[in-house]
Amino acid sequence: MPRLSTLLVLFAPRRSAALLASALLLAACATAPHPPAGPGRFDQAIEAFETSDAAAQPAPCAVLFVGSSSIRFWRTLDRDFPDRRVINRGFGGSTIADVNQYFDRVVARYQPSAIVFYAGENDLFAGRAPADVEDDFRTFMSLKRRALGSTPVWYISAKPSKARFAQFAEQSDLNARIRKLADRRSDLAYIDIVPAMLRTDGLPKEIFVEDDLHMNADGYALWTPIVEAALREGQRSKAPRCPS
Repeated sequence: MPRLSTLLVLFAPRRSAALLASALLLAACATAPHPPAGPGRFDQAIEAFETSDAAAQPAPCAVLFVGSSSIRFWRTLDRDFPDRRVINRGFGGSTIADVNQYFDRVVARYQPSAIVFYAGENDLFAGRAPADVEDDFRTFMSLKRRALGSTPVWYISAKPSKARFAQFAEQSDLNARIRKLADRRSDLAYIDIVPAMLRTDGLPKEIFVEDDLHMNADGYALWTPIVEAALREGQRSKAPRCPS
């Protein structure tokens, strides 16, 4: 079969020059490579955080929300947790391994009093097995222990979305693994948001934007009281540099 560019040239006499140029541009864009995955793919997002910090460095001992796009798009954190100082360091599309890679720049530097963590969903979607994702999170906890001691971490369970409901079994496996890990650690708590996000028939509620993956305001309204209750309940561990 002739290439798209060849077909366009054959039919060019019947088209305007402007239409031909536009079609060729669209064909080029369709075959253009996407930015490569791997180390460095979130450098710009992390540098944007650092630029923001240079203008107004957040005070230590805030509650740090870190992870993937479900954190990034939680733009109402200040309003949802008015009695807490909060920092949002979510960067969309990230995996637990990405958070680990940038740990010093998105976690340790803030000396938080507590960490609310959401990542792992993208890891499963990329084909990682739940056991491997758990291992990556164990690495995160090791990095946290070395840099921040007993500072407590709250892990929000992988969420059931309409777009990725086919992975509900894998998400449930990962969630069970993290819950078990939390049962054995005084510096880790598990926050289960799954029941609140499901209808009585077991399917996800209508709380998503058009992509059926990211939550709308109603979704975050479900998360807020659950996370606040967990933070209020507290953990046995405390951040060593922050007053209890």
